[in-house]
Amino acid sequence: MKAVIDRIENNTAVVLFGEEEIAVNIPLILLPDGAKEGSILKVNLELDTAAELQQREKISRLLEKLKNKNHT
Repeated sequence: MKAVIDRIENNTAVVLFGEEEIAVNIPLILLPDGAKEGSILKVNLELDTAAELQQREKISRLLEKLKNKNHT
């Protein structure tokens, strides 16, 4: 997907995504060095299913600990 930096206001870039030009405010610190108004960005969003599974397992273990703590 392509996006364009439409404008920069108060350390935030207004980035227009895709042909629909969906506007999203993004802090400048998250953009590549040298990004400026009119810059074209290549955007690639993908799921990290392995990290998601690890996070779900971690949460499950924490919930189990809490349940066991309340039963003692």
